[in-house]
Amino acid sequence: MKLPEAIKNLADELSELPSIGPRQAMRLAFYLVGRGEQNIRGLAKSVDDLRQIKTCERCFFVHQNKDGLCDICRNPARKQSIIVIVEKETDLISLENTGKFTGRYLILGEIPKTGLMNDWQKLRLQNLKSFIEKELPGKKAEEIVLAFNPTSLGDFHASLITKELEPFSKKISRLGRGLPTGGEIEFADDETLGSALEKRG
Repeated sequence: MKLPEAIKNLADELSELPSIGPRQAMRLAFYLVGRGEQNIRGLAKSVDDLRQIKTCERCFFVHQNKDGLCDICRNPARKQSIIVIVEKETDLISLENTGKFTGRYLILGEIPKTGLMNDWQKLRLQNLKSFIEKELPGKKAEEIVLAFNPTSLGDFHASLITKELEPFSKKISRLGRGLPTGGEIEFADDETLGSALEKRG
């Protein structure tokens, strides 16, 4: 069956998003058509506004500031020598929402299925090492917290990064196991995450 090119093109773009298959992408395309022109314009503007988003040159979180740093990294009240490393932006948001952490972050990127770091993850770790060597007293962080999901893949990735960062921190810890094994940080509630931060070891 021949569909209008606009619907086909949108479905193709939507199917590239995480967890969206071709059928769901097609349903979403038809849903958007059904919402009418005004809603489509609003959505198009929201997507277009994403072009103004920048990535922090220190932690790689998103921001719209004029300089290269996000609100967390440019906040002088944050402890620069205590660093939480997470996979995704949504993990950072979840941890930040607990109100229990006052250090800074590094978003490493999603762990490949092999558990091994890819080239741009290695560059982000190198960025962190350079920051520690240039900006922190004694060229060492007080603590680096590896906030990866409590899965076998997360554990393996954490062991690799521990070896990589041992010379750059006085202490390397993991989140406490208040998180269920096999769970995901992004979906944990604030109380569980807060407990995991406090019980890290």
